[in-house]
Amino acid sequence: MSADPHHHPPLRDADPAVAEIFARELRRQQETLELIASENHVSRAVMEAAGSIFTNKYAEGYPGRRYYGGCENMDAVESLAIERAKKLFGCDHANVQPHSGSQANQAVFLAAMRPGSPLTEAEQKAKNPDQPVRTPGDLVLSLHLDHGGHLSHGKNVNVSGKWFRVIHYGVDAKTERIDMDQVARLAREHKPRLIITGASAYARVWEWDRFAQIAADVGALLMADIAHIAGLVAAGLHPSPAPVCPFVTTTTHKTLRGPRAGLTMCKAEWAKKIDSAVFPGLQGGPLMHVIAAKAVAFGEALRPEFKAYQQLIVDDARALAEALMSRGFRLVSGGTDNHLMMVDLRQSHPDVSGAMAEKWLENAGIIVNKNMIPFDQRKPMETSGLRIGTPAVATRGLRPEHMAAVADLIQRVIAGGGDDKTTQQVRGEVRAICAQFPLYKD
Repeated sequence: MSADPHHHPPLRDADPAVAEIFARELRRQQETLELIASENHVSRAVMEAAGSIFTNKYAEGYPGRRYYGGCENMDAVESLAIERAKKLFGCDHANVQPHSGSQANQAVFLAAMRPGSPLTEAEQKAKNPDQPVRTPGDLVLSLHLDHGGHLSHGKNVNVSGKWFRVIHYGVDAKTERIDMDQVARLAREHKPRLIITGASAYARVWEWDRFAQIAADVGALLMADIAHIAGLVAAGLHPSPAPVCPFVTTTTHKTLRGPRAGLTMCKAEWAKKIDSAVFPGLQGGPLMHVIAAKAVAFGEALRPEFKAYQQLIVDDARALAEALMSRGFRLVSGGTDNHLMMVDLRQSHPDVSGAMAEKWLENAGIIVNKNMIPFDQRKPMETSGLRIGTPAVATRGLRPEHMAAVADLIQRVIAGGGDDKTTQQVRGEVRAICAQFPLYKD
């Protein structure tokens, strides 16, 4: 900063290097088709709030109970975000302070679970006979990462897998849908403290009521992580877990189209423990500029046009899924009910890994991500699948009738093996589509 306290030049003058990176990223987003299922393009209003003067203020605590002075406006915007979240999802209580979806999940773990070793006492003694035995942590039952689950649901490299013992359920080998009989059997056998539902790569509807019955039968708590489908749930296009789940967590981006952050919701009886888990349990000062952006995004999601947007996401996804299958691609579970689809490359292009296809498509201006598919034999950094989603292209305004062209571009790049001529030709066509559906029109 300048020695003059009143001199605040814009970014392009204050730091040209960073400004140039920003400009490059804007061009990248403007000129590429974003098909990563977990990404979206926020409104100018959300972006303005996230980059607002609220970034200057510490506000440890909660509205009306802060550890700092000068928080009246922080209280107002956080209270607004809370009330909008409660109305949007029909929940008893909402904590809007988690910085991410993973921290939203951790709040539930800290509030409702007893951490300890991920191993039983016998397993600890067998593995390290000379080490002191730690008390085993509570048991979690969650979807296997390779079958569409999430890192924060008990993977051993994540804190959730280090704090607790974890058992995983999966999808049926034939239908590639959640094997509910397996869920019930594992719950009866292991008596988990918490059952986690929700996924990062699952294209079908979740049976919340059946999970709730299984949890009730074994005395388990139930958590629904709706990070991917939150927008669909808010719009009534996917069943809501709020009536039957003590805990519901989500990110606030993806289909919800807000800032990159988290949200933890719960039944009234867990409100105090959830709030204590978030602060002071997991976080210090909340990011008030991001909470302001959440308030804006929740307000947008409460408007009638948001439901139409969510319907467009689903319609685009179904049209794209059908177009890809008609071009020879196999989709896990045979299609999609939501915003995403999982492409299994093993049948149509057995020599092409997800990593290879991801890179070729990126060179052509189509952004997807490699992803493990159920029963994948390739390594996590290679994979046999691609995860493709439609939230961002729906935001741009692409409709179902445009999805055949998108599928054709994908097919040409992968069939061409990433050759430069095909890639550059497709890149030009992608730019033409993006020009037809621009971002952030002035």
